[in-house]
Amino acid sequence: MELLVVRHAVAKDAEAFARKGKPDGERPLTKEGRREFRRGARGIARLAGEVDVLATSPLVRARETAALLAPALGCGRPLRRPELAAGAPARKLVAWLARQRRGATVAVVGHEPDLSRLVALLATGRAQDAIVIEKGGACLLAFDGAVRAGAGTLRWLLTARQLRRLGRGR
Repeated sequence: MELLVVRHAVAKDAEAFARKGKPDGERPLTKEGRREFRRGARGIARLAGEVDVLATSPLVRARETAALLAPALGCGRPLRRPELAAGAPARKLVAWLARQRRGATVAVVGHEPDLSRLVALLATGRAQDAIVIEKGGACLLAFDGAVRAGAGTLRWLLTARQLRRLGRGR
């Protein structure tokens, strides 16, 4: 199995949004965040190809990012997964991933620091702050067998800017 891990694109400022009395889960992407991620999504697609399953956090900014990513990856409508909500335990997401088809390519869209800790857990066996996935950035992990802690191999980790550069050629 291959696992594409994508952090949501740039969203509206959290503090300014909170001052309006709105919950953080409803915070959307900025206009520029959408524009830039469309190009980044093309870069992701160049590297990852098509995916079998695209799952997203239920928070608005992640859902919007997944909706922009889906056409580039040639997959259907993103699945909302509570295991990808901000602060959800990594073990629950690992359990869901372990139930996916072995040869599948699965993409997930979520939040920091959860995604970086997930990648570290899958690659090293320890959920630690070993890497950072920036907004609109992505990485790809590969598994020869079952998805479990320490079994993943990090194939690539790219910033949003690097992905946009890759997306220019498409």
